[in-house]
Amino acid sequence: MVKVSASDIQKLREMTGAGMMDCKKALEESNGDYEGAQDWLRKKGIAKAAKREDREAKEGVVVAITNADQTRGIIVALNCETDFVARNDNFVAMTTKMGEIALANFPATLEELLDLPYEGAVTIREKVGEQNGIIGEKIDLGRYERIEGALVLTYNHSNNKRSVLVALNMTGQEDAGRNLAMQIAAMNPVSVGKDDVDPKIIEKEIEIGKELARNEGKAEDMLEKIALGRLNKFFQESTLLSQKYVKGAGETVDQYLKGLHKDLTATGFKHVAL
Repeated sequence: MVKVSASDIQKLREMTGAGMMDCKKALEESNGDYEGAQDWLRKKGIAKAAKREDREAKEGVVVAITNADQTRGIIVALNCETDFVARNDNFVAMTTKMGEIALANFPATLEELLDLPYEGAVTIREKVGEQNGIIGEKIDLGRYERIEGALVLTYNHSNNKRSVLVALNMTGQEDAGRNLAMQIAAMNPVSVGKDDVDPKIIEKEIEIGKELARNEGKAEDMLEKIALGRLNKFFQESTLLSQKYVKGAGETVDQYLKGLHKDLTATGFKHVAL
């Protein structure tokens, strides 16, 4: 049997999207011939991924989980092309396993997560590539988020298409954390407070506010003032602590938290939805 180099395996993997072990086997079976190796993979139903690169994987499964003491949490989103695949128990279980690996290792980036072992010598990246061929759809680990805090709670929507992590600054506030996670899922804030809003978002909102005022016939020297007024309304509607608490009677999220404890607040959140 021909000796196959790591560079040969990587080249075939890039050509086909198949897993490393499958590529190694294909090259060995074809005596190092790339064309023969591709034919071997196609016959096995593996080398289909390359033809799917221009497809869109808009369906999938999103999972949020925390560690035992609820101080760390992660979200992973494994994408596919059809809801039929996303609803498959094995696909959901595979997403959950990838999430458990992410939580156990807590990598800083998606790229680092993809290079972690999935099972045996196979990495998560290779497992995803393998599933492209087995399932017959474009599969992509599209999102990975992590968060730490004194208390981290999750919300996973029943259809597996939306998940939230929220961190609080105090322990013993599980109900508050769950309520905030549902608030985030329902109201989709852009940040915890106005000081956390991305400057690019603020700049865009001011420009929109000016243009709206201009279209309403307001004087040029009044545009900035009007736009800043609209920006304050944006902060009230789009930042978590300033939003109206959806389960309350007119109070803000911040007022709800302060009603539970004067020092209680959210320190961060992550929200991933398909």
